[in-house]
Amino acid sequence: MPQLLDVSPLNSKDFALFGDVIEISGAPDKIINAGMCGRYHDRASLDFSDGHAGISLFDAKARHLPYVVDMLERHPAGSQAFIPMTQTRFLVIVAEDKDGAPSNIRAFLTQPGQAVNLHRGVWHGVLAPFEAPGLYAVIDRIGAGANLEEHWLATPYVIETVPD
Repeated sequence: MPQLLDVSPLNSKDFALFGDVIEISGAPDKIINAGMCGRYHDRASLDFSDGHAGISLFDAKARHLPYVVDMLERHPAGSQAFIPMTQTRFLVIVAEDKDGAPSNIRAFLTQPGQAVNLHRGVWHGVLAPFEAPGLYAVIDRIGAGANLEEHWLATPYVIETVPD
């Protein structure tokens, strides 16, 4: 029988263990383009053991409630940033590592305008746009060698509700 997984609104403080929340907050670091653009500078720490940063586009189908979480993955050789190109909210499932397996699984829901950068090696769920399809720019490691580990959960989790 699945375990219930509560969802929290995404915020920098609660997400810090897993990665960076990429969003506009506070005053811009710099005003550019003849005063017509605020630059919010260096909002995520990209981290790669080797290879280089690449930008890919992911066109993801919508997920709906109840949403079952039965597999988590991680990328030991590089961080991974998900930047929405549509105004679709998305679920971000993350977990701590305990002896090479996910532990203390958490779920967050983004708001339009929020993106995430997952730290290298953080267990996370698959890309899950909520209630509508989503298009994402994904910045991650491009290089030789395996950079994906999957862990199928013995007991899945289910998300039945999300915050407004």
